[in-house]
Amino acid sequence: MEQRMHFTECYPDTVSSVAAAVRSGSRKQLRRLIKRGRSVECRDNRGWSALHEAAAAGSTECVQELLSAVGGKIKKAGSSRGSRAYVNSLTHEGESACHLAAQRGHLAVVQLLLEAHANIDQLTNDLSCPLYAAVDGGHKEVVELLVCEGAEVNRTHTASCWTCLHQAVYKGHSEIVRILINVCNLEAVDDHRITPLFLAAQYGQQECLEILVNAGANVNTQAADLATPLLIASQEGHQACVDFLLDHGADPNKACSLDWPQLPIHAAAEFGHIGILRRLIAVTDRKCDRGDGMVSPLYMTVKNNHIKCVELLLKEGYSPDAQDCTHILGLSSPLSLSNRTYSESVRLLIEAGATLSEDNWMHAFITGERDMLPHILEHRWIPRQEYYPKHSLLPAGFLCL
Repeated sequence: MEQRMHFTECYPDTVSSVAAAVRSGSRKQLRRLIKRGRSVECRDNRGWSALHEAAAAGSTECVQELLSAVGGKIKKAGSSRGSRAYVNSLTHEGESACHLAAQRGHLAVVQLLLEAHANIDQLTNDLSCPLYAAVDGGHKEVVELLVCEGAEVNRTHTASCWTCLHQAVYKGHSEIVRILINVCNLEAVDDHRITPLFLAAQYGQQECLEILVNAGANVNTQAADLATPLLIASQEGHQACVDFLLDHGADPNKACSLDWPQLPIHAAAEFGHIGILRRLIAVTDRKCDRGDGMVSPLYMTVKNNHIKCVELLLKEGYSPDAQDCTHILGLSSPLSLSNRTYSESVRLLIEAGATLSEDNWMHAFITGERDMLPHILEHRWIPRQEYYPKHSLLPAGFLCL
């Protein structure tokens, strides 16, 4: 009768009496129910059998009892196929008992299931597997066992196409990374062509970064959008990762964008990471300051009004005028970024000798900025009328005292 009940046995969560006994960890009760003829194969509303419950709970005794019961039944039938099918049965989410045990770090249970011919590489509905689940949970011993037993280590998982090494780095499980670097492809890429080393730089996993670099991973790898580990570490403000990358061959002058020649120094300037900016100033080619087709990092830091970074760049000799980036950014100078408001960045640029355009003068006179005009006059002479072209918008005599 129990075989026909499945989801209707009188338990609130729909599990069978055998599964309930397993969940409580009672081997005696489980054995008693099996002797009474209760089925060990009943599924609940999640597709879980008693074996799934035992594996998830880490109950080695219950797993042994269930495997023994099924083995005895199959032996009478004279075939081992049913035993393997039971061990590898899946929940509605595609989880095997081995996956559930690995996910929770139950080493002894995983060992038992593998001995019972569990599929070590069985994928779930969301493309996980026992090894990926163990890596995600940080279960080092389970990872070691699965790797030794021949688990596939370079398969991609989840919608992002991450490998187990990607996941270990992302989670910062450095001891697991040490295991995987000996068997995994260090240069495996996800759907954005991001390698594990790139992830380490992105998320500030310094220890994992060091392990990967020392194992020979490429420090100048580029993602699909050309971003490098140095660029992403500079953007995210991971100073230690930036220092380590630079000390181990990362190229600060490699273009990191498909749109314009963005460098790591631009990322540091844009996000105001002054310590990283200081380090990058020392190693970045100065042609980015005034070179044609380049963009001065001053544009980035003025745009976001990072005053300390503006001061640092100007102090280090970056031109307050930079280069004309109209064709790249739609801006003719860093000062044009702040043409509508008087800010601390404007003050610093004017003091550093930034060229004042007609627009700057007009803005100062017409808007009546209380601080801007006196500051301009403190550092500039009022230009002669002939300074401006014939098509100037300023009326004759407008700039006369």
